[in-house]
Amino acid sequence: MSPALTIRPYSEGALSQAAAKLRAGELVAFPTETVYGLGADATNADAVAAIFAAKQRPSFNPLISHFPDRDAAAKQAVFDARADMLAKEFWPGALTLVLKKQSDCTVCDLTTAGLPSIAVRVPAHPMARELLRAVGRPVAAPSANRSGRISPTTAGHVAHSLGSAIGMILDGGPCGVGLESTVIDLTTDRVVMLRPGGITAEQVAKVLGTEVVMAETDDTAPKSPGMMTSHYAPGLPVRLEATAADTAKYGHEVLLGFGDCTTKGFDAVLWLSKTGDDVEAAANLFAKLHEADQKQFDGIAIAPIPDIGLGVAINDRMKRASAPRAPASSSSDTSSSNSKSP
Repeated sequence: MSPALTIRPYSEGALSQAAAKLRAGELVAFPTETVYGLGADATNADAVAAIFAAKQRPSFNPLISHFPDRDAAAKQAVFDARADMLAKEFWPGALTLVLKKQSDCTVCDLTTAGLPSIAVRVPAHPMARELLRAVGRPVAAPSANRSGRISPTTAGHVAHSLGSAIGMILDGGPCGVGLESTVIDLTTDRVVMLRPGGITAEQVAKVLGTEVVMAETDDTAPKSPGMMTSHYAPGLPVRLEATAADTAKYGHEVLLGFGDCTTKGFDAVLWLSKTGDDVEAAANLFAKLHEADQKQFDGIAIAPIPDIGLGVAINDRMKRASAPRAPASSSSDTSSSNSKSP
């Protein structure tokens, strides 16, 4: 029988309870600065399997392991000079590094999808880091939503998507960034961006003094969360680069607006950013997708967003949201990196 869902605002008692549940192999949703994560002890294969069951997530999609600081992460992953430079510049923060595993890595193979690499992050949210210190173990934490669906930026989003599939949500209020972490692969001589996010390729390249290569989509054996084609998908169909309403062709649409876009003819308009601010749009993205995904509409239209800065990450999410959906019998339900991992 599924446990009754408990939502607890931050307190020392709530944090202690959450840490105890994680050490006992239970699932706990908690806030990061990016999105809410669905946490489990990354060293406990049974606990990690419960993440996949709750999210209905493909088991070949690896999870990000979260740590309170760089030194804790270095016990599980091999840091080279590049990794140390990026950690010094961006941690704690919205950057995930894919590194080679230490020979004595205790993170279970299910967390890393059997790969010789591990994805590691030190979140900036103070509640998340306090929780990670209290747990004392790596915590695997993809986004706290059904796989392939919209990532959660509030405790309410988590409850709506996962319900009693989990036992506890640690409520830290709305997430400040609202967009998953950037994922950088450093397992080869090249610097490869596996997933764009809150840290841009230009920022990474500036720190390392080298080119950052963009990875291709991988639907068979992705190296990090967020690399599958159909992801972050609402129930309604999504139309990109919408410059005009067309009721005859697309029916009744809600527009996610950005900057100086055309709004006439749409049934409703929800603004990512009226001023065309990509940071504001990123923070609003998933909350507005949740708000738009309503039965009275036939679809969701997305206004054009310049493919620069955080617009790269926003457009990446929207392309995945608009991609053809997998059959219901595969890995998704009607309710994600996903990814998604935070």
